[in-house]
Amino acid sequence: MTAITINIPDRKVSFFKKLIAEMGWTYEVKEEKAQPKAKAHLYDPETGEYLNDKTMKAIEDVRSGKEPVYEMKSMDEFKAWCESL
Repeated sequence: MTAITINIPDRKVSFFKKLIAEMGWTYEVKEEKAQPKAKAHLYDPETGEYLNDKTMKAIEDVRSGKEPVYEMKSMDEFKAWCESL
């Protein structure tokens, strides 16, 4: 006996099951393992590198609202903020 793996579109499964029965074949359904969620990454074309995990976490924290976003109204306000660090 030879085992062959075939991926069938959901809309064609019933047709395929009828064909299998007609041909006298057997089949086995295997559940696909869920793929792990891909980690977000950003590419910097100037350096040719991806941002590191610490930087990506900071970006994700801002996106999700965990960290506040500061709006500077002027360069003087930005300068004062930088000097306060």
